[in-house]
Amino acid sequence: MAVAIRLRREGNRNSPYYKVVVADKRSPRDGKFIEIIGSYDPKKPGVNFQVDVARVDHWVKNGAQMSDTVRSIVKKARQAA
Repeated sequence: MAVAIRLRREGNRNSPYYKVVVADKRSPRDGKFIEIIGSYDPKKPGVNFQVDVARVDHWVKNGAQMSDTVRSIVKKARQAA
């Protein structure tokens, strides 16, 4: 099973927020997922993300691939810690 760490869109029209999830690559964007490991709110000023870096490391070690946006969020989370 190919696993990806990516964003899942939630919220209302014109006010989205995202959950950082671990999901099968074949499942749809807002479909079934394995685990929620963080959140991202692009409309919030300042620090607008929260990510469990330990869980990200666990999943990457087991073969999960991050999307470009999630990779950027995780990089910022590591710098903030």
